[in-house]
Amino acid sequence: MRSDTLPKGISIHPIPAFNDNYIWCINDDKHAVVVDPGDATPVLSYLRENALKLAAVLITHHHYDHTGGIAKLASAVKELPIIGPRGGHIKGLTKTVAQGDTVALPVIDMSLQVLEVPGHTLDHIAFFGHGALFCGDTLFSAGCGRLFEGSPEQMLHSMNKLKRLPDSTKIYCAHEYTQANVNFALAAEPDNNDLKNYALWVKEKREHNECTLPGVLGEQKKINPFLRSHEPSVKDAAEAFTSTSLSDDVAVFAAVRRWKDEF
Repeated sequence: MRSDTLPKGISIHPIPAFNDNYIWCINDDKHAVVVDPGDATPVLSYLRENALKLAAVLITHHHYDHTGGIAKLASAVKELPIIGPRGGHIKGLTKTVAQGDTVALPVIDMSLQVLEVPGHTLDHIAFFGHGALFCGDTLFSAGCGRLFEGSPEQMLHSMNKLKRLPDSTKIYCAHEYTQANVNFALAAEPDNNDLKNYALWVKEKREHNECTLPGVLGEQKKINPFLRSHEPSVKDAAEAFTSTSLSDDVAVFAAVRRWKDEF
């Protein structure tokens, strides 16, 4: 079996939750693993409708819209593995993991590597394997998460860590923020033709209320301003926003993130 593709018979589906969350369900025709179940109710409904047995839960960070369903799922499934970041601050985890650890999911024939990606929160991790990245609120399509706990330097380091993954990597982030992110990206890089083409695709998808995810890393490197702090066009836009000369990529990233917060 190739390590850069999903095992035969495995698919990944978004379970909508709240206003714009996606709880990702990795499944075959019998078993499922869910990522960041902020709400147990839609998960249990999806499992019931598709005759799936919940085999494990993966958690990327402590925010309630990613963890709120843990207790109910644990009550519904005895001895349910619930795997998330170390620190002892997330109630209900049965196993904690850190950078370099491997999460084995033999029931669906998958194995995921753990990446520490602080920035949005200090405890944030991502799970990567088989060409798929489950990155919570770190990297979005055409955007990135707000810096609630980490510094711009930490977040840029996390972005650069993710950029080093294969360009074919599919990005399963946890929110349908793509349209708003594209609107901002166009303000930052109005002459980016790749971005303009992507914006047309996103507009059509959202007009039909269709999911815009997963993104593909190679494409994101062309259109996502938070992966492009090194590009002169992004630097020029950030300097125009701040009316100052920005000395390095961290300063550019920080300015672009602040601009997005105010956009």
